[in-house]
Amino acid sequence: MNDIRTIERRTVELSHGKTVVWEAGSGDPVVLLHGVRFWEGGDYWISTIQALSAQFHVYAPDLMGWGDGERLFVEYSFAYLVDFVRELQDALGLTSAHIVGHSMGGWVAALLAYESPERVRTLTLVANGGMSTSTPHMMKQVQVPTREELVQYARGIGQMRESEINEAVERWLARVERPDAVAAYTLIMRHMTHPIHRARYNLRRRLRYIKAPTLIVWGEFDLVNSVEFGKEMYQALPAAHMVVLPCGHDCVKEQPDAFHQALIPFLREYAKGDGP
Repeated sequence: MNDIRTIERRTVELSHGKTVVWEAGSGDPVVLLHGVRFWEGGDYWISTIQALSAQFHVYAPDLMGWGDGERLFVEYSFAYLVDFVRELQDALGLTSAHIVGHSMGGWVAALLAYESPERVRTLTLVANGGMSTSTPHMMKQVQVPTREELVQYARGIGQMRESEINEAVERWLARVERPDAVAAYTLIMRHMTHPIHRARYNLRRRLRYIKAPTLIVWGEFDLVNSVEFGKEMYQALPAAHMVVLPCGHDCVKEQPDAFHQALIPFLREYAKGDGP
């Protein structure tokens, strides 16, 4: 089971303000980028941080505009988020890192690998959102989830004790009920869901230029981003390996053991053993 107390929660000062980073372990640096849900943050990756931290130095930031850090009240999208990751690497003293991203986080990770290849040792794309120009239903309306909805989501994960569910739900509710949360998130979604921006930052034309060794992980029954997108990415990327798991969109949560069994050997293969 996951004990959040084994993970350090620290704050890092960036140009937009404070960002929260969940951190554990030592060794080659691994940066984990979460998805787009209103209540998400670096703590989405708790089980993965614990699975990796025996061998790697793991960082899971709250992306700018998510989680518990300070907000930026302008419309911004992919370019801002990619630069946020670069700035975070600079602040943490990381010249390069293994980058892992789920859904929207995978889209940001792939753009980083395209724009700044020297910063990406390996790339892991989990149910990546960057192949489709259409907007997933979950992003079309900004609604504050109720406690019951968050409990239902946490129970649906199937990997958490009741005490862990209650703790997580309280943490998520505190985020989404902040006075500034809806306004900031609405600005992000307004830009990110616009068809022009989704087409402008689509990964299709970029994939063949991404040289980092890449692991693609997808759920066979993903109803948010079809596994067919993953297969298309696999064909386009020069150095890719693909794993399909018997689950939906949340591979990290629905199949944590299988996900980690795919991820850890991949990272180990390309580990330099030299830290930052």
